[in-house]
Amino acid sequence: MTRPLIIGLTGSIGMGKSTVAAMFQRLGVPVFDADAEVRAMQGPGGALLGAIEREFPGSTGAQGVDREKLGAMVFDDKEALARLEAIVHPAVAARRQAFLIEHSGAPMAVFDIPLLFEKGGDRQVDKVVVVSAPAEVQRARVLARPGMTPEKFARILALQVPDAEKRARADHVIDTGGALEETGRAVADLVSRLAAAH
Repeated sequence: MTRPLIIGLTGSIGMGKSTVAAMFQRLGVPVFDADAEVRAMQGPGGALLGAIEREFPGSTGAQGVDREKLGAMVFDDKEALARLEAIVHPAVAARRQAFLIEHSGAPMAVFDIPLLFEKGGDRQVDKVVVVSAPAEVQRARVLARPGMTPEKFARILALQVPDAEKRARADHVIDTGGALEETGRAVADLVSRLAAAH
């Protein structure tokens, strides 16, 4: 079976990864959004609610997973987090497999995975594209989010592979520090180059 060229798209918080994923999509490249899949499976009527409730009683309700309650149950508890990941990761992998089958005829497909390097996902893709922006741009974007504090931002950054290391390990870097049009041109240029090489 032929399969698309798999592009792993990643980037630290506030780097513009969602914006770049949307640009790939507008260019006709199918995008698998791991976070969106997790949200759907943990939302109202989601496929993972039963398993999560059994493992973490009181963490779900009519609206799906109560992210604050579940977060409090696994935060700073590596063993609890591992139990949660053992529920979520196989389900996401199954959805990703179904996505690949559905788009097997496409020349390329994007896996939008925030923790690509952190979880070893870079070994499962053909090319890694890192979305990056200068640190001050990133900080301004993140601190503008509702409920975000400098402390929370620092904690999130501490869990992520540093931007400089991501850039060094990437096959391609998309800089989102400038105007949206520039980023759009960079994505379109990359898609043409990858299509020509594949």
